[in-house]
Amino acid sequence: MTARAPFEILLIGGGHAHLAVLADWIRNGLPAKRAAVLTPSRFLRYSGTVPGWIAGEYSPEDGLVDVEALAKRAGAEFITDRCIAIDPEARSVMTMSSGLVAFETCSIDTGGVGRAARVLGDDPRIADVRPIGAFAERVREWSQTADARRVAVIGGGAGGTELAFGLRNMRGGNSKPEVTLITGSDGLLPGFAARARSLVQSELTNQGIKIATEDARIESGQLLAGSHSLEPADLIIAAIGSGAPDWPAAGGLATDTQGFIAVDAQQRSLSHPHIFAAGDVASRQDRHVPRSGVHAVHTGPVLAANIRAAAVGREPSGTYYPRPASLYLISTGNGSAIAVYGELAARGRWAAKLKRWIDKRWLASYARLTGKQ
Repeated sequence: MTARAPFEILLIGGGHAHLAVLADWIRNGLPAKRAAVLTPSRFLRYSGTVPGWIAGEYSPEDGLVDVEALAKRAGAEFITDRCIAIDPEARSVMTMSSGLVAFETCSIDTGGVGRAARVLGDDPRIADVRPIGAFAERVREWSQTADARRVAVIGGGAGGTELAFGLRNMRGGNSKPEVTLITGSDGLLPGFAARARSLVQSELTNQGIKIATEDARIESGQLLAGSHSLEPADLIIAAIGSGAPDWPAAGGLATDTQGFIAVDAQQRSLSHPHIFAAGDVASRQDRHVPRSGVHAVHTGPVLAANIRAAAVGREPSGTYYPRPASLYLISTGNGSAIAVYGELAARGRWAAKLKRWIDKRWLASYARLTGKQ
């Protein structure tokens, strides 16, 4: 196989932050003669629409962004493959099917990986939320079986809570599934204000969603919370946050103690400044930035500006500063939602309408860039 010339810029992964990089290239021109996007799927499934899709509030197509179409409009090559190793000194990555791909500058936004088996134990009923595309397909297949009756959701954060609501209101089945939300010892919505936790607790009770507050584990083929069995369970959803892929640390990139790529305020690798990283795979070392889609989306334009600066020989200077509070809109799966902003929280149909408007506006902005809208 003839080796390809290095790409001046290589985007590894089609995550939320890289969408903003592609949007910048479409609007302002490609800052390099040769650039490419390397990712295993043509489409990004926007995680914010998955609970609503489960509850029938969105169609399966509503939450998809066509990454390949964005890359082509930007003038970048699209490589449908998965990165499995990186050599930052040689400036190359090894892919699963395409061999070596060389680069001068690269950016990594692959997202995290599932860690359910490592944290909970192995069980064929477990559906890890990461990667989100595979998770959505697993839930779709399960919802069409006769076993779609009892589901346990492990993880009491905003993501796990919203999935519990979506599953309780799942469309397409013969009846609403029985749902148990296992928050673990951290409790419901850790880090959220008391008002938000109270509203969510009340809504969970009203919808008949059971809550277990002890840590979950798989033992002898049974799902346990503390010393209590939560069987029977037909599906076990692990919404416990993502883990770090092995290949960045194995390749010699600086990582934090959990294996996430350590980056500075400009999203550059601490060990290899010609490599950028953002989203769930990255860990800012200058300040704490939670791993969530909200922050990945807002990091995107800053990342785009810094990659553009590096490509033309300027020192990247942009920094994403998280706001003191972020707006969370937690769909309750029944046409309503709970809006949370810092200490403030309120519930209503208006919040669900606001969430759909924000989600659809964000998705439509990328559909327009591909020329499909």
